[in-house]
Amino acid sequence: MTVPHPPRATYRLQCHAGFTFADAEAIVPYLDRLGISHVYTSPVTTAAPGSTHGYDVVDPTAINPELGGEPAFRSLARALAARDMGLVIDIVPNHMGVATGTNPWWQDVLARGEASEHAAVFDIDWGEPIVLPVLGTPLSQALADGAIGVERHGDRWWVVAYGEHRFPLRDEDQADADAMPLRDLLARQHYRLAWWRTANDTLNWRRFFSINELAGVRVEDAAVFEKTHALVFRLYDEGLIQGVRIDHVDGLTDPIGYTRRLRERLGPDGWIVVEKILGADEPQPAGWGIDGTSGYDAMELIGQAIHDPAGAVALTDAWQDLTGASTSFEAEELAARQQLLAWQFTGQLERTVAAFADIAPDGTTPAMLRRAIERLLWVFPVYRTYATAAGAPATDAAVRDTARARVAAHLPPGETPVADWILATLANPAGDRSADAARRFQQLSAPIAAKAVEDTAFYRYGRLLSRNEVGADPATLGISPAAFHTVVTARARAVPQAMLATATHDHKRGEDVRARLAVLSAMPDLWRTHAARWMARREAQGIAAADRYMLFQMLVGAWPRDRTDFAERIKAWQQKALREAKRHSSWEAPDADYEAAAAALVDTLLADPSFVAEVEALLAQLRSAGAANTAVQVALRYTLPGVPDLYQGAELTDLSLVDPDNRRAVDYALRERLLSDPPPKLALIARLLAWRRDDPALFAHGDYAPARVTGPGAPHLIAFERRHDGRVLRCAVALHDRRACSDTLVAFASGVTHPADTLFATGPVWLDRG
Repeated sequence: MTVPHPPRATYRLQCHAGFTFADAEAIVPYLDRLGISHVYTSPVTTAAPGSTHGYDVVDPTAINPELGGEPAFRSLARALAARDMGLVIDIVPNHMGVATGTNPWWQDVLARGEASEHAAVFDIDWGEPIVLPVLGTPLSQALADGAIGVERHGDRWWVVAYGEHRFPLRDEDQADADAMPLRDLLARQHYRLAWWRTANDTLNWRRFFSINELAGVRVEDAAVFEKTHALVFRLYDEGLIQGVRIDHVDGLTDPIGYTRRLRERLGPDGWIVVEKILGADEPQPAGWGIDGTSGYDAMELIGQAIHDPAGAVALTDAWQDLTGASTSFEAEELAARQQLLAWQFTGQLERTVAAFADIAPDGTTPAMLRRAIERLLWVFPVYRTYATAAGAPATDAAVRDTARARVAAHLPPGETPVADWILATLANPAGDRSADAARRFQQLSAPIAAKAVEDTAFYRYGRLLSRNEVGADPATLGISPAAFHTVVTARARAVPQAMLATATHDHKRGEDVRARLAVLSAMPDLWRTHAARWMARREAQGIAAADRYMLFQMLVGAWPRDRTDFAERIKAWQQKALREAKRHSSWEAPDADYEAAAAALVDTLLADPSFVAEVEALLAQLRSAGAANTAVQVALRYTLPGVPDLYQGAELTDLSLVDPDNRRAVDYALRERLLSDPPPKLALIARLLAWRRDDPALFAHGDYAPARVTGPGAPHLIAFERRHDGRVLRCAVALHDRRACSDTLVAFASGVTHPADTLFATGPVWLDRG
């Protein structure tokens, strides 16, 4: 077997009961023919029953039987190996699913408390019962309603809530379970049943973001690390997998320590990438013992490239004038951080304050600490810092300096020294108590950033939705070619085998939705004309202006040729968007009337022939440039330094919406048929994958040399060479409008010079392999 190392090109598959290992094995011949070297799957460990994503792991020691179990997994691995292909799996070290009663480790902890052999697995603040926020009402009301009872299952008694949730009783209470008053029985357990609304304030165990069904895992404990990774190591040692993608690495206590330990176990040949969202100026995770990130930063860079920065002012003006909303993404982010910290993370905040109070200098009150910590979290520039008891990496210093500068305007007079002391503790947490305080801050700053930015502000700020993507900075519309080259060069130097992605299972909208909407950055006046007319429609006035404006963008961006189920898909997106924005509805308190009115607007618009005609007319003006952006995205993904990933189904036009829409079933029979006479996007993907197969060393190890571009079209053109061992790949892509590249010269580093007119005579992408 000669499986490429590192992977030459991956293909992401979302596995679940409706798409099993057997289904994956059936498409291996197609993926091989396409030019893929490695299948890259969602988590394969046993997840909660019926899970459609696999991140709610309930047993990390076994392969999910709903996917076919280990026999089917081994069969898939053999089928890949027979074609010199490999397998990369997603792993979830940060959390486990605890909601369904099917996690045996969690159930044992509930039954035995801190004495459980699995107690060290979960990040629990012991000293009080484990809070379980599962009740629909306060406990007294649930008892009065008869919603809680005791039932015998097998040879044990269990507490049952609503006939659905089952919780184990202590061994000591089994004999008297049916005779003891229920309230007294509950008071004796290692857990406390609570109203679900109290979770944000009272939870005494770390959860994943604000999801009560996912409990944090302590992989910093050596025994827990071995216990939760035993299956991964066995699969790797047997040659069944060649690498891993680590989910939410920033949720761990010590991400760098974890990845270095993982590297020690997998050795130099295991491909390791981490899910990590980089801040605007945050460097690549060099020195972590990994191959790089899972590609959000590449998606952001390529996304910036296809947007015209010249359209920023006009688009900002249109957003403000037509909606009255804030022109500043930073303002929306700040408001979201303030609200989310107050609404969803109060309990975690208070425990962080208590940890710092335990080590604070004399005269520093908990209230001072709370104000400083709270305000630092409002403005923290990245997901987290990485200091441990062993010291902080050099990259943390710039983060602390930025945080110090930003927080000054928000602190009460005279309390700057408190924030300075907290930042100093993050830099050098000397001793166990300091390390615990730093850990709590770091494990709070990450979810605050994620929930406030990706899951709130992205749904409030709508200047141009193609820039509201995971890992993106919506405040920046586009990037210059010179800045693009600077970022690529630094990335290639730091993490040359990192993943290159333009679509993922977590994207907010499909790569071709973004490619189409990006055209509006170069045609902002055209967009404003249409948007203004649509915003003025009488039947739309009952919906907030910002919600309408974003709806119109999504309709244009995702408008398919076949609109059979389009209305339902858009309404599902819209409901999620409204709830995530938390302004007119929310997951906690849905406003059924507002959501119904918004859904009715979708139906009205799509049933109106005049509106449909207007959208079609606009698309006629956008379609060619949108297709050009698609080609540019593909070309850059497959030619830049790194390992390109193709998200399932995105080899054809990807007009998907946010999950679960982006995880719909893929028609692989259609794709296999089309591969014989492929449409443009698939043809370009297949061509570049074939080149990667023909000359893997050039793509894996070739340097990156920007070309010198002179002339009026320079701001609209990215050109570079990849060179290795006498072989060369030349690539040039026209941005925004290839007609603007006329009278422009491209001088490659090897001395070859071309007029741009000859490069882009037939399309936005020019490729040459010498």
